[in-house]
Amino acid sequence: MKNILVPLGLSDNSITLTRIQYAIDLAKEMGGTVYVTQVFQQLPRSGSLPSVNQTLKDITATTIEEQIATLDKKGVKVIALPLTGDLLEAIPKFNLEHSISLLVLGAESGGVKDPYFLGETSGSLVKNTEIPVLIVPENFTFTPIQKVLMAVKSGNVKKKNALLPIKEILTTFEAEIKLLQVKTLDFIPEDADIKEELASIITAHQSSENATLFQGVLEHLNENHPDLLCVFRRKRGFFAKLWEENTVLKKDFESRIPLLILRGSD
Repeated sequence: MKNILVPLGLSDNSITLTRIQYAIDLAKEMGGTVYVTQVFQQLPRSGSLPSVNQTLKDITATTIEEQIATLDKKGVKVIALPLTGDLLEAIPKFNLEHSISLLVLGAESGGVKDPYFLGETSGSLVKNTEIPVLIVPENFTFTPIQKVLMAVKSGNVKKKNALLPIKEILTTFEAEIKLLQVKTLDFIPEDADIKEELASIITAHQSSENATLFQGVLEHLNENHPDLLCVFRRKRGFFAKLWEENTVLKKDFESRIPLLILRGSD
């Protein structure tokens, strides 16, 4: 994973730093660069104040650098990245120019009183960007990934290079991946066909019948004890209903291990 991007400002400072450290630890193993980004509002151009926007950019960069100064960078290149405007527009624009491999977000903090797994901004980024997303639970410490559980309804992955992030993870950590195919009420015969590209990376395969994919995941998480849960975001798959809104409630979904969301066929 060449470029890993972590946004600031989506959770409190201590939790954000833990998430950045996770990204750094992952980048060290995978040979990547970490971009830590925060947006600032650019002022309209003014002939009398030509350097105002550059000053705002410099201040934002300094703020980012101060926050990451206490982290153990472990030889990883960590870049402070001030971006202008709205985060939901700035990140996709930066991605077009620099090909972000992974966007690292955090689940909502606030303990049991916070009803949300993902808030408005995080949920919107997952829903609307083409970048694979890794959601790291609150205060989760990095450990080498040995077991991956991939949950799917359909074995047909149409989107080009959709499996690239998980392939890199499996190769880097020499990890095993178990495919859990959940047969729901809308399961059709074509879904049972596991395409060659997906089949080539699977160590083991299991199926179950459940009302929803999430129920199938819950049923098998404790049995498999994975280090990483992997799903696809597509219209007829995991999160199909969850993403009707940008926020995701904990009562609908919650993961206590890192969750990798790959781009399926929209």
